[in-house]
Amino acid sequence: MKRILRPELLDSLPPDSPAARHSRRDLRRLDRFLGNTRWFVQTVPPLARPGETALELGAGEGRLALALRVAGLPTDALDQFPAPPGWPADTRWHTADLRAFPRWADYPVVVGNLILHHFPDESLAALGARLDAHARVLVFNEPLRHPRAALLWRLGAPLGGANHVTRHDGRVSIDAGFRDAELPAALGLSESRWSWRIENTFLGTQRFVATRRP
Repeated sequence: MKRILRPELLDSLPPDSPAARHSRRDLRRLDRFLGNTRWFVQTVPPLARPGETALELGAGEGRLALALRVAGLPTDALDQFPAPPGWPADTRWHTADLRAFPRWADYPVVVGNLILHHFPDESLAALGARLDAHARVLVFNEPLRHPRAALLWRLGAPLGGANHVTRHDGRVSIDAGFRDAELPAALGLSESRWSWRIENTFLGTQRFVATRRP
């Protein structure tokens, strides 16, 4: 069951379209149901050292970055789209494609929620080389590519009121997700330089935490 990357509908919709707004609401509800942001808030701040700033990849609406800041960890955001309205002036927002981002050295802690599965392995390898050169802590939450996850999504998404955009994109995300130790392999991380742990949740996410070895 290899990774299969296909376009997601939300990426092609105008941000203010009714379908896109509905899908973003679905994603916020899904995040609460899966406990993804809660897990990041519990996991990331204890790994950061005093004075370090984290960077959220593919920040979207920036909810994870803001939640980490509330938890006491300074966190900036990176996304290919501009900051949402009302973004705090004291929180840096980088508008750039992460594949061309030039300031990795500023961020020893890098996090991402449901972002890396959008990229093919060659792009992940290039990203991994930059992270390997500069980062100290990596924390990612990605779709788990597993038949159980696909079944739960097929049954649960309609019951949860997800619209056609969310239902389609969820299936696409699972097919592009990760299993076993595929993510560190795709990033090109070496066990001689990094220590990591991987947790597969019953509800269909893979949680990855890596720290650079001394």
